[in-house]
Amino acid sequence: MTAARLKDRFALITGSSRGIGRAVAVQFATEGATVAINAVEPGKASDEALAAVQAASEKAGFGPRPHRIAIADVSSSGAVDGMINDLIEAWGRLDILVNNAGIQAEAPSEEVNDEALARVLAVNLFGAAYCARSAIRHFLSRRGGGIVVNTSSVHQIIPKPTYLGYSMSKGGLGNLTRTLALEFADKGIRINAVAPGAITTDINDAWVNDPAKRADVERHIPMGYAASAEEIAPVFAFLASDEARYMTGQTVYVCGGLTLYGDFKTNWSS
Repeated sequence: MTAARLKDRFALITGSSRGIGRAVAVQFATEGATVAINAVEPGKASDEALAAVQAASEKAGFGPRPHRIAIADVSSSGAVDGMINDLIEAWGRLDILVNNAGIQAEAPSEEVNDEALARVLAVNLFGAAYCARSAIRHFLSRRGGGIVVNTSSVHQIIPKPTYLGYSMSKGGLGNLTRTLALEFADKGIRINAVAPGAITTDINDAWVNDPAKRADVERHIPMGYAASAEEIAPVFAFLASDEARYMTGQTVYVCGGLTLYGDFKTNWSS
């Protein structure tokens, strides 16, 4: 790992009070970035994430940085514009956006209600579009372009029955990534995505803390285990850094081989 790949960069990471977002925020701070922790409302989780980011900066030798908490519901375009404008006013610029905020809701697809479906799409897909739109406006207004990294999922390409909204949102996020990447490729703006597999975060509590359910999940992973958020955070830092300067429009699957369809390792199909 290059120790200072993000030195003097300013980054907003949505949904970063816990889970993958928090791990990415800490990774970015470790590599020199100044970070905004986004949460939908203030509370203990965002305060603890900010403290972790501050500690990471100091431990890495970057000293105190003007890290911030940025409160906004990304499903509201007005709240998103206000949040990003506030950050630009405070910092003078924004260099990196990580669209990480995400939720899911389980229900048989024939029974999913309108409100649940709309809410998942509003946060996971429309929220990413609103944040990207606002950040890109800023990137276009100054020299140097900017970076967007979207948190997708293996369910961008692997169906997830009974999670219809989540599957729809991640499939859409894949094409959002490619569409924006193509539109702004010649403007110094790069847009890529990271697609995690089974990660041991709060969103997966239903199986993470149940040994039998966890074993059932992990038997589908060719590498044999579910990763921590800290194991995948460096991939976000790579995509946000100059080391990935010739990459745009790509989804990087960080999934322990889940997208290899491990059940086919034994050739039962022919």
